[in-house]
Amino acid sequence: MVSLSVDVSVDFTQGLNDAWSKVAQFAPKLAAFLVVLVVGWFVAKLVARVLDRVLRRIGSERLSERAGTSRLLRDSAYDLTGILRGIVYYALMLMTLQFALGVFGANPVSALINDIVAWLPRAIVAVVLVVVAMAVANAVRGIVGGALASVSYGRALATAVWACVVGLGAIAALGQAGIAQDVTRPVLYAALATVAGILVVGVGGGLIGPMRQRWERMLTTVERETAQARGSVAAYRADREEALRGDAEVGQGAGTVTGPGSPRRSADV
Repeated sequence: MVSLSVDVSVDFTQGLNDAWSKVAQFAPKLAAFLVVLVVGWFVAKLVARVLDRVLRRIGSERLSERAGTSRLLRDSAYDLTGILRGIVYYALMLMTLQFALGVFGANPVSALINDIVAWLPRAIVAVVLVVVAMAVANAVRGIVGGALASVSYGRALATAVWACVVGLGAIAALGQAGIAQDVTRPVLYAALATVAGILVVGVGGGLIGPMRQRWERMLTTVERETAQARGSVAAYRADREEALRGDAEVGQGAGTVTGPGSPRRSADV
């Protein structure tokens, strides 16, 4: 009976010592985790604030206006600069959490955060690609629309060019984000299959005659309007050359009257 009580007391003491040992090993790790988390939070706030000022100073909002994203974000609480700042801030916080969790060793949460942190730079580049593509698309639409303003199909052609540029930018952005194979390829294949089906069934079937007439009328209209546009350009060039020739003649006449050595009439007093 005495030996049993002694064995129980010894086991209890050993368990208590093991618990205190584990606590003593965990406490420094917890302290290091909190320190890394707090320092990373301050660094993330500072970097996000500096990035916001730099982006606004170099004209990120002007780029947003040219791209048209400012209109899309008009009712939102964030503008383009705020979105980029938020992405960078949370990316830094995830990196901080990654370093902080590394104190406890390898774990599933750290592996998941590692994957997210590795993907975030690609997401930032994808956002930039979309904004730049929309800015380029708006510029191209303005150029094409201005050049073809005198023809009826100018606006439609400018819109089609804009859609093509935006589509290419979206495909490039999705590819940069790593989701091109899951999203863009099936959508692209479906669109191509739809167009091919329409061409085979409609154009290659009973709509050959009506489609031929429509194409002839459309091509005739395009040729007529193109000729009118060329005539307008030629008339503009002729008027401009005539105006330049008249200015040159006026300049020569003024030089003949007031040139050096020419007689001048004295004013009557």
